[in-house]
Amino acid sequence: MSRVATVLILWLCAVQLSAMADFWGPCLFKGWPSLIIASPHSSFSAIRLLAHVEERSFPPKKTYNSNGYLMVSCNGGLNQMRSAICDMVAIARSLNVTLVVPELDKTSFWQDSSDFQDIFDVDHFINSLRDEVIIVKKLPSRLKKRFELGLVPSMNPISWSNISYYHDKILPLIKENGVVHFKRTNYRLANNGLPPEIQNLRCKVNYGCLKFTPQIEELGKRVIKFLHEKGPYLVLHLRYEMDMLAFSGCTQGCTQKEADELTKMRYAYPWWKEKEIDSDKKRQNGLCPLTPEETTLVLRALEIDRNMQIYIAAGDIFGGSRRLSSLMSFFPNMVNKKTLLRPDELRYFQNHSSQMAALDYFVSLKSDIFVPTYDGNMARFVEGHRRYLGFKRTIIPDRKNIVSLVDQYNNGTLYWDEFASEIRAAHRNRIGMPAVRTVIPHRPKEEDFFYSNPHECLPHV
Repeated sequence: MSRVATVLILWLCAVQLSAMADFWGPCLFKGWPSLIIASPHSSFSAIRLLAHVEERSFPPKKTYNSNGYLMVSCNGGLNQMRSAICDMVAIARSLNVTLVVPELDKTSFWQDSSDFQDIFDVDHFINSLRDEVIIVKKLPSRLKKRFELGLVPSMNPISWSNISYYHDKILPLIKENGVVHFKRTNYRLANNGLPPEIQNLRCKVNYGCLKFTPQIEELGKRVIKFLHEKGPYLVLHLRYEMDMLAFSGCTQGCTQKEADELTKMRYAYPWWKEKEIDSDKKRQNGLCPLTPEETTLVLRALEIDRNMQIYIAAGDIFGGSRRLSSLMSFFPNMVNKKTLLRPDELRYFQNHSSQMAALDYFVSLKSDIFVPTYDGNMARFVEGHRRYLGFKRTIIPDRKNIVSLVDQYNNGTLYWDEFASEIRAAHRNRIGMPAVRTVIPHRPKEEDFFYSNPHECLPHV
């Protein structure tokens, strides 16, 4: 009887623990609320089985004698760091070194304290790449102490370098010191002229290994579900936040007070090199983000259904409702993450700009149409990712052409039908179709960015 009683008590404990795990399990990840509705019949056995299936889906481990360790501190916003992570994996693999999970930027304009594991599924990242490169979460204690004492090389690799630079200049340093630390990692690998295996690995990391955390993905799926319940949706990456305008010096449509505020902000950040900026000249050259008013005219000219849902993937729009009034009047079904989700659902994203950007990125990938108003890193990465997903419709505005046509329309020298026809003609071949990446020798900043069109990894190019 005591044996039966013991078994019964253990069984009851297991049931209680299972129920508690269903309720509390997702919450244990850094205080996140549960966003996953657990089945009432789930159990520890099912969880273990799922983990076992996922483990078996990972590739076999690659074994090699590591030449040392590579530490990297990424800089910039989410997608700038994303490109760096992909490049650093490719470099580590080529050099046969062990990569330490990248450190994310916490000192840039956004002051985001997020770590790698707050944005990306770190275990998936490590395991899905284990056939390519060894990745560890931290340095061995001996090397970590040397790094903290400043006894290992800490440097900025040369921008837009080919792989031979890393073999000739960086690998000897790693072999000599055991570890090298890269302080800046944006755009440190060339767009073109790299071995096919390097280009394919960059794609593998970007499209398969850099998964967002389950919390970000579940919240993204919830937003997409809300949108799809009402039909198709267009994501508008309206890059018209205060920091973008201050940095670029673009003040079209701003009041004098707003323009002065943007100038003051630009001078407050010494690492923003350009201070005196001719806004009109920059706009005419197509170097400014489209204003909300210009964007409204373009979407109308492209015959976007006025009843289509427009999801704004951006931060706070500078000028607020005043600047959004024309867009809202023509496209009344305009939403964003803050209008679709409850405050408590977004609470853990607040003051974490990279996590907010990750949510917008996830929603953007699944949209029926994606339209960026500026060619920043978010726009370029989503464009490339949507190409990878089957060349989903992505309209890339020809800003130089647009502002010229908008000015002609606004001053009465171009009627609406002519304006709309010209806009449609200018964008007939700018919808994310297959194309070979443009190469401009010795001017990598001006050629097509690898991650906006990784044609080596795409079908039918």
